[in-house]
Amino acid sequence: MKLDKISIDGKKDTIEVLDKIFSAKINQKLVASVLYKTNANYKGRHAKTKQQNEVKGPTSKIYAQKGTGGARHASRKAPIFVGGGIAHGPKGELAYKKRKLNKNEKKQSVASLITEKNNNKNLLILNDFNSEIKKTKEMNSIINKLEISNSLIILDKNSKEKIEKSVRNIPNVKVTDVNHFSAYDIIKFKKVVFTESSVKELEKRYS
Repeated sequence: MKLDKISIDGKKDTIEVLDKIFSAKINQKLVASVLYKTNANYKGRHAKTKQQNEVKGPTSKIYAQKGTGGARHASRKAPIFVGGGIAHGPKGELAYKKRKLNKNEKKQSVASLITEKNNNKNLLILNDFNSEIKKTKEMNSIINKLEISNSLIILDKNSKEKIEKSVRNIPNVKVTDVNHFSAYDIIKFKKVVFTESSVKELEKRYS
């Protein structure tokens, strides 16, 4: 299929793209599953407290079971003592299951979301950036002109080197490449922007 391609100056042209990426079958159930797994794996669960069996110290009984007049106790590592283990505390990242995502799931979910963006007129393909843009102000005016103020911009390597610094401080715009974006990124931003070369790089990964 053919899609419109636009230059920074506003000149329009067309580009041939793969149907299985830009006109794929939209699988909402798969997308929901991928987003759930991605979000679950992103959660930082680094907090960790020592359980009773992890605290260093003797395991011997602190005094006799009977005859002391006090309550019965085991070792000083019990949660009720200062320096003992923590009862029901956070158990760290290893206690949680990592939800696996296979390559096919990732590809199909990304194709579904890109197709949806295309159907809703929220997909834009630009010519490659051949000249360096150093000023954030200049890049901001280009973004406003192209109406991509809330967008995920997926660039080829050469274009990324040319504009990455100038776009870095612009809010609600994320610059990345073909190897470092996910279905979650596509959902997060209203529009998705590719360059001509980044489209070709994406198609290579799907071929």
